[in-house]
Amino acid sequence: MLTFIARRVASGVVLVVVITVIAFTLLYLGSGNIARTLLGQNASEELVAQKATELGLDRPLYVQFWDWLTSALTGDLGRSWFNGQLVTVQLSSRLSVTLSIVIGSILVTAIVSVVLGVLAARRGRIVDGVVQLVSVIGFAIPGFLIALYLVLIFAVNLGWFKATGYIPFTTSFGGWVASVTLPIIALSIGGVATISQQVRGAVTDDLSRDYVRTLRSRGLSLNQVIYVNVLRNAGGPALALLAVQFIGMIGGAVIVEDIFALPGIGSLTVQATAQGDIPVVMGIVVVSAIIAVIVNLLIDLAQAALNPKVRLS
Repeated sequence: MLTFIARRVASGVVLVVVITVIAFTLLYLGSGNIARTLLGQNASEELVAQKATELGLDRPLYVQFWDWLTSALTGDLGRSWFNGQLVTVQLSSRLSVTLSIVIGSILVTAIVSVVLGVLAARRGRIVDGVVQLVSVIGFAIPGFLIALYLVLIFAVNLGWFKATGYIPFTTSFGGWVASVTLPIIALSIGGVATISQQVRGAVTDDLSRDYVRTLRSRGLSLNQVIYVNVLRNAGGPALALLAVQFIGMIGGAVIVEDIFALPGIGSLTVQATAQGDIPVVMGIVVVSAIIAVIVNLLIDLAQAALNPKVRLS
């Protein structure tokens, strides 16, 4: 098992390094006019050149990358070119907001998908048809439209939740729940539509296998067989899809955070990209890549726990 974990960690580190090199190259190669953007169109060529030197943009790309990398390894991701704040400070203040809604969405997606998938697989055509209809609706309606309707119905008309803004967990638990519930629902619907179909198909397939009939002939109830044996076999592909959904949700959080005015990584990404604040964008890319690697590692470990054959592959 330790060898399995070591291999996964090593491949994750290589992946982060590759993503870092590609992102740095693409971002810094396109930063030619950033000094003029910072100083304004009326700035003289001399001032623009002086600013580029101050930012280190006049040096060869590999030198800039080496300096950035050696600082990053000590936890220093540089400073914003626009407000001078440390990138790590900006990210740490916003990461908790994004992780609140993304982790909440993954938990909701996993629980609701298993419930709907199992119901559709064992309750006959009517329930199956309803679940598939809900899934198609979840696929068809854009997430931002669902978010807008959630705000209109549950925040504006009923007043059950907050329409905009974020209240930290440490300030008020009730306020935190009120501020993240609608974003979590909006972000979960697409994932539920996808993964519930995966669970339904896997459970339906397994229920027709010989081992299920054998277990049933020994007196085990259908619920015992499904929740102890069938879901264990069906869990691997669903977990892999859940990892993909998690990574996609980090990107999808951009729209949700914008609609609900949440101060998370998504809104920071839009702001930094529009300004051309490359150190901040680079920091977001690196942190997102590390989170993706950690999530994939956890999913791999969960799959290995469910199916020992995974450790050998």
